[in-house]
Amino acid sequence: MNTAVLRTEFRLFRREPGAVFWIFLFPTLLLVVLGSIPSFREADKSLGGLRPVDAYVAIAVLIALIMSGVQSLPQVLTGHRERGILRRMRLTPVRPSALLSAQMVVQGTVALASALLALVVGRLAFDVTLPEQPAGYLLALLLATASALALGSVVSALSRTTKIASAIGSAVFFPMMFCAGVWLPVQEMPHTLARVVQLTPFGAAARALGEAAAGHWPGWQYLGVLAAWTVLLTAGAARWFRWE
Repeated sequence: MNTAVLRTEFRLFRREPGAVFWIFLFPTLLLVVLGSIPSFREADKSLGGLRPVDAYVAIAVLIALIMSGVQSLPQVLTGHRERGILRRMRLTPVRPSALLSAQMVVQGTVALASALLALVVGRLAFDVTLPEQPAGYLLALLLATASALALGSVVSALSRTTKIASAIGSAVFFPMMFCAGVWLPVQEMPHTLARVVQLTPFGAAARALGEAAAGHWPGWQYLGVLAAWTVLLTAGAARWFRWE
């Protein structure tokens, strides 16, 4: 990867306050707002004795990934293509693939930083226990990040303009938010609905992160779903992506 391209993309990202807010700050702010509700700090039998605020830490982590992969990444890549940046890069020693790789590193790094912020604030502000199975949590988080970026790459591949990228991203955004448990934690969903949701990237990620947070190794079925989606989405993005 070209380090000059990577540094440039990081600088450009910092100049986008909207992206910084929605990816890095919004998930933690949402956690703080919900955690400030007294009922969210009381144990819930339907969550296995956990408090809702405990479950929403993982959800805040997933919101950062969704924002980064589905909303931010497609807009940036499609904008570069629309303005002819990728086409002009073909005439330089730097390949367009270097820009794609740099963007994925930027978006992934910011999303992971947002996840860390949510964990720290959850611990300090609401006494949320840190993941008791840190290795499993990290593995699930990395797989979830990879699947989110792969999904964003597919949206970029299917979008010829930023307007189309925004429309497709919005169409994908809300179902993925539901699957992540934003409106109803996966643990509280009816059995049949939960089984279906767990076959999606963010539904599987929610269960894997939840199990690791509770001290268990994430179920291999959930890790397998994340790995399978990452491979399939990456293959689709590679097949359909156009530099011009």
